[in-house]
Formats: sequence, C-alpha cells, structure tokens
Amino acid sequence: MTQPNRTGRHSAPVRSTSARGTAAAQVVDDAAPTTEWEDADYVADTKRSFFSRLYTGTGAFDIIGKRKRWYIVSGVIMLICVLSMIFRGFTFGIDFEGGTEISLPNAAPLTTHSVEQVVGDALGSPPESVQIAGSGDTASIQVRTEHLDQSQTNKVTEALVDKFGPTIKAADVSSSDVSSTWGHEITKRMAIALVVFLIIIFVYIAIRFDREMSIAAMASLIFDVVVTAGVYSLVGWEVTPAMVIGLLTILGFSVYDTVVVFDKVQENTRSVFATSRRTYAEQANLAVNQTLMRSINTTIISVLPIIALMVIAVWMLGVGTLKDLALIQLVGVVVGTYSSIFLATPLLVTLKERRKDVAAHTRKVLGRRERSAA
Repeated sequence: MTQPNRTGRHSAPVRSTSARGTAAAQVVDDAAPTTEWEDADYVADTKRSFFSRLYTGTGAFDIIGKRKRWYIVSGVIMLICVLSMIFRGFTFGIDFEGGTEISLPNAAPLTTHSVEQVVGDALGSPPESVQIAGSGDTASIQVRTEHLDQSQTNKVTEALVDKFGPTIKAADVSSSDVSSTWGHEITKRMAIALVVFLIIIFVYIAIRFDREMSIAAMASLIFDVVVTAGVYSLVGWEVTPAMVIGLLTILGFSVYDTVVVFDKVQENTRSVFATSRRTYAEQANLAVNQTLMRSINTTIISVLPIIALMVIAVWMLGVGTLKDLALIQLVGVVVGTYSSIFLATPLLVTLKERRKDVAAHTRKVLGRRERSAA
C-alpha cells in the first residue's frame, strides 16, 4: 500500500525484485517523502509581485544562479575604489598628520576664500584646508596648516586682525598644535586594531563554519573595508579617529549579517546529499531569499538613526565632528548588507562546487531532471 507523504502525494512502493532493483531504487529516491528542512516539490513562483516574492522568501530571486553578474558588479565597484585610493588618496586630519589649527568666528565679512587668501599671504603658501565648523552663532572657521612656530602664529593672527578688524580681534583667534608623533601613534594603533579585529573574526568563523564559509566571509569583509575606504576617498572628507571607530563598528555589522545568512545556508544544506531534488546552489539561493527581508529590515533600522545623526547633529546643530562617524557608518551598513547577499554567499557556492562530492551531487540532480524531462 502506498503511504501519503508530507505534500499529500503518494510515494511509490519499494520492490525487492532484483530485476527491477535499480529502477525501484531510483523511484524510491525520486519520490521519497520530504523532510522538515526541505520542500522537495517547491518551484519558485516568479509570477508573483516583487514585494510578494520579497516577503515570502520562496526563492524566486535567482541570486546564486546569476552570481557571475554580481561578481562583475562587485569587481567594478572595488576597482573604482582602489583607483580612487591610489590616485586621489585620502585627506588625513590633523590628528594623523600633525600641524597647527587656527580657529576664528565665522562672521561677516569673513568667508573661507578670504581667510584662505589672508593666511596664504601671511605664510607665503596656502593653508592645507579652510572649512566652516558648526552653524549659527557658534559657527567657526578652522584653518589647518603645517606646524607653525609662535612667530608664524602671531603673524597670521595680526594679518587676520588687520584684514577683518574690528569684527575680528586678537582674542578671537585661537590656535592649537598636534605633533606628527601623535599622528603616527594613532595610525599605528589603528592598523593594529584592524589586524586584530580581522584575525579574531577569521578564527571565530573558522570555528563556527567550515573552510569555504570562512574564506567567503573573509573575502566579503575585505570587500567591505576596501569599498568603504574607497567611498571615503572619493568624497574627500578628512580621515579622523571618529572615522576609524566607525569603520570597526560597521565591520562588526557586516560580519553579523554574513553569519546570519550562512546559518540559514548551513541549515538548508545540512542533508543536501540525501536527496537528488535540489543542488547545493539552489538550497543556498533559497537561504538567501529566506533571509533577504531580514537583511533589508535590519539595514533600514540601522540607517534611519544614522541619517538622523547626520541631519540633526551635523546640519541643524552644527556638530561637524560627527559627520565623519555618520558617513562611515552609513556607507558601511549599506556595503555590508550588499556583500553578505551578493558576494559572500555566491562566492561560498563557487568554492563548494569545486569539491568533488558537491560537483557529483549537482550532476546527479541535473541528470535526474534531464531524465524526467525526457
């Protein structure tokens, strides 16, 4: 007697006759009842609306099957960022390079251009940067130059007072020095912190997952670092300690998102060799679809307070020091979500399919489908 399986369809009976042993084994394998982790008769419904497919997570988005496209997109993005870092470089803040920062109130008729011209005439060379920090009555113009001695600082102050007095008085002009030794120490500690972070993450992923997952996760993490730094280079904002702190923070977010996706991949592929209905790549693609909405929701929830930080703290309150932290986190969260979905998992499947057992199972599944179609 036939027994109904979980999908309501009847499985074929098992026959013990030797003449039909091979055929019976094939029938039993093809019609075996499905397990809880796999819907063997599932076919992605691509005719549903976009949001229906997104929320149901039924695997209708073929991300893994089109992974070559995502490799090209990721490669182009990474190439642009690398070229920007090579040819455009970074604008390091005074905390890294050292120098002198001169601050004075931002009041009419002062402008960044006029202040830059006065300071340049006084020193014989233009300053490294002139920018406005803050807003309203608390706004100030900050001039950053190479390290100045006391006589040079006094000369700049006198030139500013002569040009913009009586709006600007000598007491309104302040200066502070940061030694290059301090900047080198910060750079050294930043590099050490980044290397230690990457080592800890690699060890954790190597213990938590297998070799291929560890490699894919680390490649995704390197992509996040390069692209986030490249965007910072393209924008041209100064590299500050706040930017470094933000970079380490978003790397943690990226690893978390990748681990969540890999957990689902591991769950879906745990017994993939026990059936010939789906390939490893198809099970991984289903896992990405099942976690896609969660990744989007997490990204939106993370991005909203960052945008609020940029709007309220930077533009409304004029706390310019927070814009570095806000930008690096905004870019990092978006890039981290992209890499966990469109780079880490596709790369994992590519690495897995190089294994003999996975490749043999894939051929078995595709061969079964060819026989069924015939």
